[in-house]
Amino acid sequence: MPFDITRVRAAYPALSEGFVHFDGAGGTQTAGSVADAVAGAMRAAAGNRSTAFTPGRRSLEQVAAARSAVADLVGGDPGGVVLGPSATALLYTLARTVGTGWRPGDEVVLSRLDHDANVRPWVQAAEAAGATVRWAEFDRATGELPTGQYADLVTERTRLVAVTAGSNAIGTVPDVPAIAKTAHAVGALVVVDGVHAVPHAPTDLETLGADVLVTSAYKWSGPHLAAMVADPARWAELRPAKLIPSSDAVPERFEYGTPSFPLLAGVTAAVDHLAGLDPDATGDRRSRLRAGLAAAQAHEEALLDRLLAGLADRPAITVYGSPARRWPTVSFRVAGTSPAQTQAALGEAGFCLTAGDYYAYEYFTAMGLRDTGGAVRASIYHYNTADEVDRLLAELDRLADRA
Repeated sequence: MPFDITRVRAAYPALSEGFVHFDGAGGTQTAGSVADAVAGAMRAAAGNRSTAFTPGRRSLEQVAAARSAVADLVGGDPGGVVLGPSATALLYTLARTVGTGWRPGDEVVLSRLDHDANVRPWVQAAEAAGATVRWAEFDRATGELPTGQYADLVTERTRLVAVTAGSNAIGTVPDVPAIAKTAHAVGALVVVDGVHAVPHAPTDLETLGADVLVTSAYKWSGPHLAAMVADPARWAELRPAKLIPSSDAVPERFEYGTPSFPLLAGVTAAVDHLAGLDPDATGDRRSRLRAGLAAAQAHEEALLDRLLAGLADRPAITVYGSPARRWPTVSFRVAGTSPAQTQAALGEAGFCLTAGDYYAYEYFTAMGLRDTGGAVRASIYHYNTADEVDRLLAELDRLADRA
């Protein structure tokens, strides 16, 4: 059946305020069911994890439910889901842990297309170990990340390849499975940043070839928490620094301190919300997630095509990158105004967009744009509409006329 945008939008209370949200890559609005789950958990009797009393058992159940939900979302094992405050925090934990096994002469391969969260932790870990960083470069004109270069970059000394499943700056979808195949041929670990990919389509850890995948719940209608997913056996090989009395079990030993149980209830609710995007979908939650996200992907791709066509017709606007496959994210500049000025003017008109480098530090540095303000990012999510795209284009015309 057609994607019921009216039904979908009704699930997000914040949309009633009337703002137009094209900032999904920075964080989506929260589904009402998620807010209800968090509030319900906070109103209920609370206790730290314990089997001795009901509130403690409730906390154990909230953690287990969140692990199971994230596993269903990405095709992983609940026992391999590490939960944490952000993708950045989790990747730093992983980098510090993995990096202790590196030695001078070892190599790591990074991408200049990535968010800095999947770059800087690895650069710093390599520096601490005396390992060498090798860079995969993107095509400056198209924004593609050529897969062929990995045959030269990956060697018998490569210990890790880190790559994004979707550029948070220009939406590029690299061929992660092919990159992972090259890395695995020499026994390298493959760490995939799925933060900008998981919200927009069905995800499967095995198909991607990811040994570790990170994702953030606040990019898919949930609370500000993140997850790092791998096979439990992979985690069993790693020994992170931790407090002596804290659990040594997998995956708990990678999680520092007491988690936010109410927010974990929100993670589960967010996954359940995504599983309900297609009301006609049947089967287990994993099956319903695949159906719902596929329907949302088709809706978003239609809006992206509409936005790109409109931007291409406007000579005052420069769009960066033209990858063959891209998630619904576009970076651009309006002639005569800085990105910050464009963002502010759009904000006054009720449009929420991001300006700057959005932590895509290497991309904007390589493009020579970072020192002059980066760009403006329009990022579509499944609650956006064709009318909102048209209104944004009309507003950009007004800005260009005044510039």
